[in-house]
Formats: sequence, structure tokens, C-alpha cells
Amino acid sequence: MSVVEILDLIAVFIFALTGALVASRAQLDLVGFVFIACLTAVGGGTVRDVILDRGVFWVGEPSFVLVASMAALLVFFTAHFLESRLKAIFWLDAVALAVAVPAGVAAAINLGVDWPVVLIMGVATGCFGGLMRDVVCNEVPLVLKQGELYVTCALVGAGVAMILMQLDQPLTTALLACAGSTFALRAGSLAFGWSLPVYKSRPPRS
Repeated sequence: MSVVEILDLIAVFIFALTGALVASRAQLDLVGFVFIACLTAVGGGTVRDVILDRGVFWVGEPSFVLVASMAALLVFFTAHFLESRLKAIFWLDAVALAVAVPAGVAAAINLGVDWPVVLIMGVATGCFGGLMRDVVCNEVPLVLKQGELYVTCALVGAGVAMILMQLDQPLTTALLACAGSTFALRAGSLAFGWSLPVYKSRPPRS
């Protein structure tokens, strides 16, 4: 398996866990669990592959969908053991984000596209699956949650990878740094409340 395929596989499994946990909070049936898990797992990678005009990764290798379905079954029978499913969703999502962003970056780099596209593909791969999950389940999307870093983490991680590539560092080093910086920022936001300033409305001038 290629580096992109390995990263995709790990991201699919972890994102599927988060999707199934969201399904458990919505009290869906088993089919609902599998649907939400698969949507979350392959959503970002599908957007990436369609935009880059490359073969959609799970169409050529349906085992990705099988892995996501297995994750959904696992959560269906074990979610009630968790003390806080919401906390589990946040932290598993952070790990999945840190894996999916390098997958998007690597896929774009392998096609030789310009650096702005690499950044966008890193963000899209990391963020769109979770966005689809939350919208379908009528949850406030994590990517838009006020006072938290999410898209910023993906953008910074992809940016770190691009900087290292420009410094002639190996792709593996760049992807590891991408994953580490993405997770560090997201974990800091969850654990310590790191955030960017948010817009504050002001009354119009008279």
C-alpha cells in the first residue's frame, strides 16, 4: 500500500468511530450507524479525489467501506461503556484530523499541483467528512464551533508540510510534522481553550 492509502485507511477507521458515536447520541438504528460512519469516513477523501480528478479511493478499493462498517458495528455494541461519548468524539476526531490532513497533502503532492491546492486538499480531506456527519445528524459542526481551532489546525498542518518540502526535507518527515502540528493545535484547543479572536458585532454609528 502507498503512504496515501495507509493514511486514508487509518483516517477512515477513526473517522468512522466518530460518526458511529454521533449516531449513538442520535439513537439511530444499526443501518443508521453504518451510514453515518461511512459518510464521515470517506466524505473528505471523496471531495479531495473528485476535485483532484483522481480515482475516488474507496471506489477502487471497497475494503475502505468495509473497515468503516466494522467500526460502526464496534461502536454500536460498545458505545454504552463510555463515560462521555461527546468527549470521545472530540478526541478521536482530533486524531483522525491529524491523519487525514497529511493524507490530503500527500495525495496532492503526488499529483504535482501548486502549493495553494495542496493546502486546500489537506483542509478538505481533514474537515469535510466531519462536516457532513454533523450536518446530517443536526449537530453544530465541529469545524465551525465558536471559540475552537479546527480548520486552522488543518491549514497550519498542511502549511508546515509545504514549508518542509520547500526546505528539501523528505516527504515522510513533512507528513509526520504535518500530523504532529495538526494534532498539537487541536489538542491544545480542546485541553487549554486555545482559540482565535471571534467577530463581535457593534451597534451602527448614528
